[in-house]
Amino acid sequence: MVGQVPARRLVLLRHGRTAWNAARRVQGQLDVEIDELGHQQAAAAAVVLAAMRPAALWSSDSARARQTAAYVAKETGLDPTYDARLREYFLGERQGLTHEEYAALAPEEFAAFRTGDFDVVPGGERARAVADRVRAAVGDLLAAIGPGELGVAVSHGAAIRDAVPALLGWPVEERAALHGLTNCGWVELDQAEPGAPMRLVAYNRTATDTRISSSERV
Repeated sequence: MVGQVPARRLVLLRHGRTAWNAARRVQGQLDVEIDELGHQQAAAAAVVLAAMRPAALWSSDSARARQTAAYVAKETGLDPTYDARLREYFLGERQGLTHEEYAALAPEEFAAFRTGDFDVVPGGERARAVADRVRAAVGDLLAAIGPGELGVAVSHGAAIRDAVPALLGWPVEERAALHGLTNCGWVELDQAEPGAPMRLVAYNRTATDTRISSSERV
């Protein structure tokens, strides 16, 4: 359509793998650094995302997200903006437990947790609150870029998964239809006009995804 304003675009990138991810230990908002594989994942993702020419880079202030964002910053020349609203769920006293410890402590609760229902965690954040804070951060990021530009936000697996329905204008409960993200997997969305619900372009892409053709990388 003649005169149509180009859509603002968004990438939500999960951080690289940590030793706790590998050990199946609940991280929540505890600060854990990415491991050797996580560094490799972040470096590879950064090259692909840099080819998309982002105009802004935001990140959770958690160590694993900051380390991942540093690779994107290196490839793009962008200075990251750190925002606590992009953090992972706070998961109360379950943070630090291995999955085996969690299952032994509270089997029924753990079974629900494993399906992606983090609302069952005593003293933890609720999905709606997490989705609302991530959506607010994304709204500020989108407001800071121009039509046709791309913003990248580095965040966390469950926080991204549960924010996607809210960004699309769906009930947060629709998160049950989404798989968790791979470490350094990302979601691509766009927004036709300010204030409009976003549109899903791709979910759980990675640097090694064969669906990303060479023409999409430039």
